[in-house]
Amino acid sequence: MTDRIEKTIDLKAPVERVWRALTDHEEFGAWFRVKLEGPFVVGQEACGHVTYPGYEHLRWTAVVTVMDRPRLFAFTWHPYAVDPTVDYSGEPQTLVEFHLQPLAEGTRLVVCESGFDALPAHRRDEALRMNDGGWAEQVKNIAAHVHG
Repeated sequence: MTDRIEKTIDLKAPVERVWRALTDHEEFGAWFRVKLEGPFVVGQEACGHVTYPGYEHLRWTAVVTVMDRPRLFAFTWHPYAVDPTVDYSGEPQTLVEFHLQPLAEGTRLVVCESGFDALPAHRRDEALRMNDGGWAEQVKNIAAHVHG
């Protein structure tokens, strides 16, 4: 599959706890490593600065598309937009979805990012590879956050 990334993790935390970790901008920022300027609002751009070591020079932006409590949180963004000298605004965005499913002992979180096939050819493979690794790390980060 070249168009999407999917990561699944079972968390030993209730759905409402995972929902809060995803949709409260301060909690999201803590595990995702971004300092957001304000709360997530459907239809609006969320902005902030990356706090991940080595990437602090980057501005983080996403447009919140869905907040269907407590099942689905989604936003669009420019994947792996890490070169500060490049204007990514004319490129298509990918869709990031966080699906929450209650389990007997917690929550199954499925993170999907789709739309890579629409990216410019010169960026597609690297964005897919880097975000695949990034999401593998981020599901560990949210697990540590909600389990802590």
